[in-house]
Amino acid sequence: MNGGLLVAGTTSDAGKSVVTAGICRWLVRQGVKVAPFKAQNMSLNSFVTREGAEIGRAQAMQAQACRVEPTALMNPVLLKPGGERSSQVVLLGRPVGEMSARGYHGGRQERLLGTVLDSLAELRGTYDAVICEGAGSPAEINLRRTDIVNMGIARGAGLPVLVVGDIDRGGVFASFFGTVALLAPEDQALVAGFLVNKFRGDVSLLEPGLDMLHGLTGRRTYGVLPFRHGLGIDEEDGLRVSLRGTVRESAVAPPVGEDVLRVAVCAVPLMSNFTDVDALAAEPGVVVRFVDRPEELADADLVIVPGTRGTVRALEWLRERGLAEGLARRVAEGRPVLGVCGGFQLLGEHIEDDVESRAGHVDGLGLLPVRVRFAREKTLTRPVGEALGERVEGYEIHHGVAEVLGGAPFLDGCRVGQTWGTHWHGSLESDGFRRAFLREVAAAAGRRFVPAPDTSFAALREEQLDRLGDLIEQHADTDALWRLIESGAPPGLPFVPPGAPA
Repeated sequence: MNGGLLVAGTTSDAGKSVVTAGICRWLVRQGVKVAPFKAQNMSLNSFVTREGAEIGRAQAMQAQACRVEPTALMNPVLLKPGGERSSQVVLLGRPVGEMSARGYHGGRQERLLGTVLDSLAELRGTYDAVICEGAGSPAEINLRRTDIVNMGIARGAGLPVLVVGDIDRGGVFASFFGTVALLAPEDQALVAGFLVNKFRGDVSLLEPGLDMLHGLTGRRTYGVLPFRHGLGIDEEDGLRVSLRGTVRESAVAPPVGEDVLRVAVCAVPLMSNFTDVDALAAEPGVVVRFVDRPEELADADLVIVPGTRGTVRALEWLRERGLAEGLARRVAEGRPVLGVCGGFQLLGEHIEDDVESRAGHVDGLGLLPVRVRFAREKTLTRPVGEALGERVEGYEIHHGVAEVLGGAPFLDGCRVGQTWGTHWHGSLESDGFRRAFLREVAAAAGRRFVPAPDTSFAALREEQLDRLGDLIEQHADTDALWRLIESGAPPGLPFVPPGAPA
């Protein structure tokens, strides 16, 4: 078998990442050697592979669904927004410069198609099947000429395309039909059919519409996936939750001790790797929320300043909103604050930035004895260490180089009283360290909170991926899906007018 499939979507956040992970987990349970692939990803949630390459966090999660080690080939182009109009371009795991959206779509993107196709071909030569994820919608007709992630890669590699639609948003039939009808005949020939996502209710009520859609397009629906709570995976397109909402839709387990522990995460601009707090949200009795007002820090037992692609901009935002004063009061009162990556940097004394913001010398919040200088070379590592008597694993993604001038050592950063700072993302996924850290926080906050002794974040992630595989196995036509992956799009699919505009 040397199969492949492109999972496209009618919109961003239609469920492409979830469906791709589910198909990957279903295939690997059938004994298929499978890999994920996303030609181009725009995300501030990224991950470092064993070889020191930076890729989208969603592709790392999909590799876990495949039970393989993630590599740069699985996400050859990563765009990391640095503002409204520019992004850092990461090619095969390494940053190659900043570029405006106009400059990227004006020619650079087209030139990357060869790199993308070569990466996909290398994966297809190694694995039985490669399940590719598109981006946005394949019917973005303004970008089709330079597309390398949707129909561009499908046509270049001869991949069949499955279009996912989120029925919970409404308008899914119009979205399916319109997606096909706005594609050129050569692209339409690769669109095999549809997959309905997030359906609530009686499927029999939906079936007449699916039959009519088949009649209108000549394309079948490969499955109707029911709405399920708690299936949030590593996000890529943005923070899907409300700033005052919860991190995930799953029910919060009751605390083991007498008290809950309240965690407030400052929702700084260009927030990156906010998945760091997922391990906290998975702990029974830990309540995590994102905040953007100083009064929301008052009842928090722990405040986290997360990573950001714009450290200086985040620093200005904290000051403008009064959150900087709130953080300073917490530190003066000895109440726990944790800064991660960019959040660690802005807690320091000053920042010298001629790379990210080009702001030069900027005063930090002065809450940790640290000075930061931005280097042009990005640090991309997978460190292993020890803190609070426990083994810790993490990953680092940053241009800022920290000079620690005092305090107690804490991972690669420092700790002064109950103010902690580190560049390590993912450290809270180390179960023993997370429990030890939460015990420290609870003691400092005066809470009778007890970490659950048996919470395994890795096991919870595996359960989550298995649930995605179950969704595909139980609610998709897996025989038809198998034929599609193995043999490609069915021949003779009809053209749906009007097609792509000239």
